[in-house]
Amino acid sequence: MDWRDKLRGFYAVLDRDDRMLAEDLLAAARVLQVRLKGAPRGDLLRVAGWARELTAARGALLVVNDDLEAALAVGADAVHLGQDDLPLADARAEIARRGASLLVGVSTHDLEQVRRAAAGGADYLGFGPVFGTTTKERPDPTVGVELLREAVRAAAPIPVVAIGGITPGRAAEVAAAGAHAACAIAAVNRAADIAAAGRAIAAALA
Repeated sequence: MDWRDKLRGFYAVLDRDDRMLAEDLLAAARVLQVRLKGAPRGDLLRVAGWARELTAARGALLVVNDDLEAALAVGADAVHLGQDDLPLADARAEIARRGASLLVGVSTHDLEQVRRAAAGGADYLGFGPVFGTTTKERPDPTVGVELLREAVRAAAPIPVVAIGGITPGRAAEVAAAGAHAACAIAAVNRAADIAAAGRAIAAALA
């Protein structure tokens, strides 16, 4: 299966040191991003290490958020960079210098950032927040579904993952806008049935 096929549907994010959560997420997703904001490097490496074992056993992609060194250290499939993280060009140069094979995803919040990341060689983009989100202390302004649709067109053929405020009930809207996948943290990770919530999003994007 191509990595783009694994990326499609529900894009899961592990936001805490919780193996059971990771297993529930992987019951619905074929991609898992480790995103431990503010965690010490040692904790990130430990969690990403066992997440690598889980994703490898399930044939899923492992993405490490923000930290290129950690992604390389655990043998992740991708690193995901925000606008304030290591620049895309620098990440590409370091990956090439190491002789590594690593996908690079980039978070984008407007069409100019989409075009710049696409031209810079990002493998996939996150775009949003499409709706209001509670998982960031200082979220970017919401972009809405129509701007998501424009971002998908501007990025093509690069896959776009819709991010921000997405719920199972809203997943069909981002699917109709052309998103390749949808990332949801609060609506899935805090759900009473995590796997069912993730599967509902995956089904909408199928």
